[in-house]
Amino acid sequence: MSIEQWWARLQPSTREYLIENNGDVVPGEVVAEIADAGGPDGADSWWADQNETSGHYFPDDAIDWIEAIANSEKTV
Repeated sequence: MSIEQWWARLQPSTREYLIENNGDVVPGEVVAEIADAGGPDGADSWWADQNETSGHYFPDDAIDWIEAIANSEKTV
């Protein structure tokens, strides 16, 4: 399922957190909520790897999509 499909299923506070912290490591509880909403689970290869730090990160295209949402370029 694409980000466009599961984004609206997240809690509003989670969406706001992801917008405010776009590009940062995604906390485990948010990864779990994304998986519950139909997104990738923590073991999915969709998540980007950051060599310098451990954790889950959105891939570049998802970061760009969230930035567009934050800038009202797309609607949810």
